[in-house]
Amino acid sequence: MESLGGRLEAIVSGSAALPEKLGRFYSAVGIIMIEGYGLTETSAVITVTNYREETKYGTVGTRLSHTQIKILEDGEIACKSPSVMLGYYKKNSKIKKVITKDGYFLTGDLGKLDKDGHLKITGRKKEIFKTSGGKYITPQRIENIFKASFFVENIIVIGEYEKMPAALIQPNFNFLDKWCKRKKIYAGDTSGEIVVHPLVYKRYAYEVRKLNKKLSKWEQIKAFELTPEVWSVEGGELTPTLKVKRKNTISKYKYLYRRIYGQDNALSL
Repeated sequence: MESLGGRLEAIVSGSAALPEKLGRFYSAVGIIMIEGYGLTETSAVITVTNYREETKYGTVGTRLSHTQIKILEDGEIACKSPSVMLGYYKKNSKIKKVITKDGYFLTGDLGKLDKDGHLKITGRKKEIFKTSGGKYITPQRIENIFKASFFVENIIVIGEYEKMPAALIQPNFNFLDKWCKRKKIYAGDTSGEIVVHPLVYKRYAYEVRKLNKKLSKWEQIKAFELTPEVWSVEGGELTPTLKVKRKNTISKYKYLYRRIYGQDNALSL
């Protein structure tokens, strides 16, 4: 890594799971990424990747030596460790809700452990929703699959108590612009014009159908809308750590939500 001073061994990533495509990109250009997972209540790391071993992209590494991890029946990640907090300040009653009788801390995150003990984060327990047909949807797992596409910068899966899951997609406008130029498509001068161009929509519909093949039938995105703005902290769609604010973003694009679910003229697959 001569361009970064010549003494840098690795870069640490945290706060949110690193998309698999970014992990592979950094590896391809010679940048070693160390990814960790943990919470304030766990002081803080539970798992971490070992960059001296083969990296499993899309995971957040293996447990620390003093930590025990198990996946509960509902998919929630639970951990037990000397580094787990003793309780919340002046909120003793709350401790019973987050620490089990056998001493495991309930993280609120959903995940899976592979045969080698690598942890994959699949979503937040509180973000799971049910469609009107009674099927449970884990948005973050679906969103992570879609964010592996170069066409997708950000996405929110919606559909709570609706007949089908759908998505609000913020295009990767830089990549989309290059694609339009390569295909000799003039889609307009503004992002608002670009996202409603028929050929652009057709390309995203193809991308959605392709990525849907990685999902179970009831999870598949049946309709979507492209948002005309880049999501940002200033715009209210992202937190300072660049996580999507689901309620804020859905509220901002309520007109697209109504269009998807038949309250306006909808574009669907």
